[in-house]
Amino acid sequence: MAMAYIEPAPIKDKENPLESMMSRFDAAARLLGISDEMYDILKVPARQVIVGLPVTMDNGAIKVFEGYRVIHSNILGPAKGGIRLDPGVNLDEVRALAAWMTWKCAVVDIPYGGAKGGIACNPREMSAGEIERLIRQYTVAMLDVIGPDRDIPAPDMGTGPREMAWIVDEYSKAKGMTVNNVVTGKPLVLGGSLGRTEATGRGVTVAALSAMDKLRMNPYRATAAVQGFGNVGSFAAELLHERGVTVVAISDISGGYYNASGIDITAAVTYRNGNKGTLEGFSGAEKISNEELLSLAVDVLVPAAKEDVITDDNAASIQARMIVEGANGPTSASADEIINSKGILVVPDILANAGGVTVSYFEWVQNRIGYKWTLDRINRRADRVMKDAFDRVFETSQRYQVPLRLAAYIVAIDKVSSTYKFRGGY
Repeated sequence: MAMAYIEPAPIKDKENPLESMMSRFDAAARLLGISDEMYDILKVPARQVIVGLPVTMDNGAIKVFEGYRVIHSNILGPAKGGIRLDPGVNLDEVRALAAWMTWKCAVVDIPYGGAKGGIACNPREMSAGEIERLIRQYTVAMLDVIGPDRDIPAPDMGTGPREMAWIVDEYSKAKGMTVNNVVTGKPLVLGGSLGRTEATGRGVTVAALSAMDKLRMNPYRATAAVQGFGNVGSFAAELLHERGVTVVAISDISGGYYNASGIDITAAVTYRNGNKGTLEGFSGAEKISNEELLSLAVDVLVPAAKEDVITDDNAASIQARMIVEGANGPTSASADEIINSKGILVVPDILANAGGVTVSYFEWVQNRIGYKWTLDRINRRADRVMKDAFDRVFETSQRYQVPLRLAAYIVAIDKVSSTYKFRGGY
């Protein structure tokens, strides 16, 4: 079963989608001492678009869907961010995700601003034809918003290479020529990039190894537990295993699987791919709960499943020496203080899983120059971007004497605010 790349983005907080991001943004802004004027500039999106999308359904009825696109910032370059299809999509959520993408692109130093899009719908209850007509309507409605030099969408929840191909086609028809760099995350034959599928998991591995180096941990003597065995978690587990780390636990929606001697990750991936995408019934380890996996005494814990799995309810039970956030928002803001007080090093999501948007950038660059890079070149360059970003964030954490999460926000906010000042934007 081939797994499509999905550009990572935090799922909305059940209470307030802005809450966790803004609490960390506020703390970093205070430490940087930015002005009130700059704070307001960075907080308010540059552009917010809401559109009505009438679509003819398979039964002949016309249904109107609400679509969104928010450009939080384009000061560093074209905005970048996925398009999600989900019943719960709303403007507040999209605004939060767009801002989060700004910081993510800035922390890895790629010339993109942040954006996000979404359509309030349930794709699981729609036919392929209905989804195609919806995506094409969305593209037409956003013709004056998106573009290879303005705003570049990508896959997100409920979308993938198929939907990106439809956007390329509709946009190209409107422009009278093929414009394949209007989106990233396309099928390879349409200008997609090698290395996209494994990019986020690979970036998580590079971040983990960089952190292990700072703590003087030998990968060949280290253990890891990976929660979540989808696109990000399975590739992170495979690559950590390749680098000598003993992966003692993995999990998916069916539960956790533990083997103190180490799990055969290749066998687990093969089993999952042949078992309708689930680890249910995997015999290479004993069954444990996802909660038990989080509290294992391992060197590296990789939460790569969903948001808010580490909270103030279970943070005290975490025994890992470091947490490398493969998922988005896996640690709630309320758990930060507990984790930090235990001396656990946390490589935050906006750094650890930025390998995906980095290779998105590489796809866009390849489209622009009209030349495909080899997988080896892509991996080498992506690894270097991730390693350099980690070193910048680590150095900032030392200088400000703050955890890596706050340091990552400091790096990002400083880059964007400094660019505003140099450009004289206000």
